[in-house]
Amino acid sequence: MSEIQGIDNKKYKPYENSGIKEGDRITQIGEIPISTTEELIETVNKSNGNSINIKYMHEEETRECSIIPTKTASNEYKLGLWVRDSAAGVGTVTFYEPSTKTFGALGHGITDIDTNELINIASGEFITTRILNITKGEVGKPGKIQGTIDNQKSIGKIAKNSKFGIYGTVDNLSSLNINSSKEMDVALREEIQTGKAIILCNLEGQNVQEYEIEIEKIFKENNYDNKSMVIKITDEKLLEKTGGIIQGMSGSPIIQNGKFVGAVTHVLVNNPTKGYAVFGDMMIKQIREVE
Repeated sequence: MSEIQGIDNKKYKPYENSGIKEGDRITQIGEIPISTTEELIETVNKSNGNSINIKYMHEEETRECSIIPTKTASNEYKLGLWVRDSAAGVGTVTFYEPSTKTFGALGHGITDIDTNELINIASGEFITTRILNITKGEVGKPGKIQGTIDNQKSIGKIAKNSKFGIYGTVDNLSSLNINSSKEMDVALREEIQTGKAIILCNLEGQNVQEYEIEIEKIFKENNYDNKSMVIKITDEKLLEKTGGIIQGMSGSPIIQNGKFVGAVTHVLVNNPTKGYAVFGDMMIKQIREVE
């Protein structure tokens, strides 16, 4: 939100006392559904300065408010609301579940960069990416995988954004390069042990590699967030490439004794070789709610 300089050079806050807050999602103005920034701008400008009724989502609740747009020196009408209609990023698809044709990814949700709240998505898609660069992690400075989505292939639709990851349906299975012989069971929490395990990472083109890690702690009773396990990267090849866990590796699946036990979710900023992982059973529960 920001003040608007009106045509009279005075400062205005059209949104003030309306009840609308950062992180809310505008769905309708008057009788007109709104799904893009362009639609919002066009509809507000057509108001000619008259009060407009806005329908919006606050968390899971539908609310309404009225705002009188401010006319600027450029003969535009503005609400003082900064809006975005999409977000994109690089992450890892954790698994594909063949019986439901659904996928799970990231192990954590996609949050708004300004409010740090989960984004309430209306729709989304996941597509292949081409890795451009890897920045190694250092103490106090997380590394990252940089990629591009230019000219890449659509794989499926995102239906759910939760604190345990993003989930949806797969439309183009061939783009995932699935090896059906690698299908495996999900480990029960009682089966997960501290000690050696492996993670699967794709850091070079389409080549998925195995890297050694250590599961240091297991929080078996944790059902409320995605910090189910503490893990440590021990593989020298991976440490050489990334310095540990970096942004973009979220969702990398963890395998122990031939079973899927979870996925990487967070890095410890003060020690990039360590981080958190979410239980596999938590991710599986999420896909049951995907339509």
